[in-house]
Amino acid sequence: MSAAITQPAGFSPGLASRLVLADGRRVFLKAVHESGNPDTPGIHRREARIVAALPASAPVPRLLWSHDEDGWVALCFEDVDGRHPHEPWTEHDLAIVVPALTRMSTGLTPSPIDTGETAAGALSRHINGWQVALASRDERFDPWVRKNLERLAQLEARAPEAADGDTLLHFDIRADNILISGDRVYVVDWPWARSGAAWVDWVAFAPSVAMQGGPDPESLLRRFDVGGAAHEAIDAVLCSLAGYFMVEALAPSPPGLPTLRAFQAAQGRQAIAWLRERTGWD
Repeated sequence: MSAAITQPAGFSPGLASRLVLADGRRVFLKAVHESGNPDTPGIHRREARIVAALPASAPVPRLLWSHDEDGWVALCFEDVDGRHPHEPWTEHDLAIVVPALTRMSTGLTPSPIDTGETAAGALSRHINGWQVALASRDERFDPWVRKNLERLAQLEARAPEAADGDTLLHFDIRADNILISGDRVYVVDWPWARSGAAWVDWVAFAPSVAMQGGPDPESLLRRFDVGGAAHEAIDAVLCSLAGYFMVEALAPSPPGLPTLRAFQAAQGRQAIAWLRERTGWD
């Protein structure tokens, strides 16, 4: 190896570096040890399985190899000479990214691989924060949330059925998982991929764009084709995502991830504001 550049974006507690090898080849290496965070090795293993199975047409850096030994998991990808979208988001970047994400979604419908997971399953079992909040009656939420908590839990309960579909979703699209290289867009970090309705990725993406200085979520969603999804279906999934972010943001920070909760809180506030606008609830 002749050079290494650490990549600061993202929320992995391990190594993430672009490397120049002795023979001039460039690769991207990510690695983690179970001592840094006990969950991350499993996340890396799942990403390796998914990326290795993706079709060559998917806009994803190719996995060159992976190594799993003594608590360490390392993944080596082809290096993409690209950048993350600018912060704040610019119209130029959105004009490149939105069509690219749409093409990716079309190319991954129906899902070319079986991940063993669905968006409906995640929304039913894990991304259901309002059910948790209703049981705990936590007083740390804002007055609007506390006033509407039962309605939020009821709306959230409709999300699994609403999210059903046959598209392979990335399920975590945001700026730090996007690389722009000229007029091409690559999407990275695929451990959460699962099948579901294509528009679920757009609804999840929109608050993060607004949070980083881009257009408001409703304006961004209008740039995508939501395939005739009912207004109430989108509300249900948005409600579920908002609950997840707001409840998770109140939990202690996971090992090695000191900035995660603040990020979740900020994204949750954007999602709540959008949900209030869409529902019209007082």
